[in-house]
Parts: sequence; structure tokens; C-alpha cells
Amino acid sequence: MLSRRVLRIKVMQALYAFYQSGEDRMDRAEKQMMLNTERIYDLFIHQLSVLVEIIEFARKNMETGKQKYFPTDEEKNPSLKFTENRIIAIIENNNAYRRHFDALRINWSEEQDLFRKLYLQIRETDEYKTYMSSEKNNFEEDRRFIITLFRDFLADNQQLQQYYEEKNIFWVDDYDIVSYMIIKTLNGFSVKMDEFAPLPDLFIKPGENEDDEMEDKAFMKDLFRKTIVNTQKYDELIAAKAEHWEIERIALMDTILLRMALCELMSFTSIPVKVTLNEYIEISKMYSSAKSKVFINGLLDKLITQLKEEQKIRKTGRGLME
Repeated sequence: MLSRRVLRIKVMQALYAFYQSGEDRMDRAEKQMMLNTERIYDLFIHQLSVLVEIIEFARKNMETGKQKYFPTDEEKNPSLKFTENRIIAIIENNNAYRRHFDALRINWSEEQDLFRKLYLQIRETDEYKTYMSSEKNNFEEDRRFIITLFRDFLADNQQLQQYYEEKNIFWVDDYDIVSYMIIKTLNGFSVKMDEFAPLPDLFIKPGENEDDEMEDKAFMKDLFRKTIVNTQKYDELIAAKAEHWEIERIALMDTILLRMALCELMSFTSIPVKVTLNEYIEISKMYSSAKSKVFINGLLDKLITQLKEEQKIRKTGRGLME
């Protein structure tokens, strides 16, 4: 479920921590990298549980309204459209979700003020009002509403982000990644799904990626290890092409991205050259300055030309060199 770009970013972050800390135990750093990546799934389950908990809060609020001394007609006979949303029912009843939820010991009982605020805010949105007033009542409408609710209201909710930041500092960087995972998962739900339907895996298994036969975990570990082992060789190549720049003067993040790109170009035979070039340019836009992006782009172009001439880039598939 994680894209290769996300995997590259997690390797980049691990390499940055490794170089900065002066750590000499590559195996220990690698283990921490995999643990941090796998924890993304914990946030994924938490975010699914937020959707469930909002519905559960709505149900409790509905029962409270019925028990008033003088309930309104709406409180006596409330619409069940929101509380019986079919998408939420799939999540609630899914065995894999329940297993992960219980294993993580997720308990929102101390956060009812947060869910009260979220629920009241949701009720004021145009999307909620349109959904509740619509005469349609089917699976597709339920899905559209929940995806819209999550994408437009929960995915960028500052209150939730603050809560997660206090729970786990690594989740701050993973929040957007998980939001994409949630929306992709909800889009994949079907009316035929039962409680035994599997949730998407975090990592792609061998054979599931048409462009690369390497399994995700192996890709991460190889990229991490080979970048470290070949650091000196990569730095010599970078220094030779970085005109007027000594390697020590290049920002560490830029150096790491260049090392990783060289590692892919020279050691990963099934990844096309263009893919590697585009990926690291895009990552540099996210984690480096505008000048860094231009610097990395220009330097990689020169390095690729040199390595091709020296036949140090070997790709096994047709068209992978271009």
C-alpha cells in the first residue's frame, strides 16, 4: 500500500538519522527504520477508528436526545442515515480491523471532548447537511460522503494532528501518507465485503509490483545498506562533478539524496533510470530548498551521462536505460 516514493523517504530519513548520530551499527539503525515504517500502519488503524468513533458518538448523542424530558420530534425519530453508514459498518465488523484495534489497545474514552467537537463541527458542514437531506440511501452515496468527510474535514484536522503529535512524534510526518492510504482503502470497499475481507497490507509483496519484482522490505533494506556501504565511492563521484563545491559544503540532505540516487542507478537493475531521476528530484522538492532541487537535478544529469559512458549503469529490462 505504501508507494515506492514513501519507502524512499523513510530510507532517506533513516540515513539522515544514521549519519547525524554517528551510529556505527548499521543493523541497529536498519531495524529502527523498519520499525518506524511499520508504525505507519498503527496510525492507519487509529484513523480508521476515528471514523468509527465519530459514528459511535453520534449514536450515543442520539440516545441522549431520546431520553430528554421534552425531546423534539427530530430527537424522538432521528434519521439513522449517518449512524448506519454502510462504509463505517464494514470497518466496524471487519475482523482484521478489530484484531489490530485490540492489539493497539486503542481507547478513545478519555477523548470524548475531542469527538464532541468533531461531531458538532461535522454537523455544520454543507456536505453533512446535503448527505442527510438527500433521498438517496445506497452504498455509493455512503462511500462518497465518508470519503468527502475524511478528505475535506479529517485529513487536515489540526485537533487530530495535535493529538497524534503528542502520541508519537513520527506520526507527524506520516499523517499525509496515512490520509492517502485511508482514501485508497475506502475507495476499494465493495458492497460484497464481509467481516473476513482482508485490509490492505502496508508492503507490496513479490510479484505485486509490475515495474519491479523486488519486495518492498527488501528494497528498503538494500537501499539503506548499499548507500551506507558505498558512501565513500558515491561521495567521490559527487565531488568530481560538483564544480566549485567541496563535498563537506553540500547540505547533508542533498548529499544523502544524491547517494541514494547513485545507489539505485548502479545497484538496482530493474528500476528504470528515468524513474530514479524523477523520484529524487521530486523528493528534493519536498525536503530541500529550491536551489537544492536545481543542484541535484543538474548533478544527477551529469552523473548519469558519465556512468552510462563508463557502463556502470546496467539495467536488465527493455527500455530501462532511458
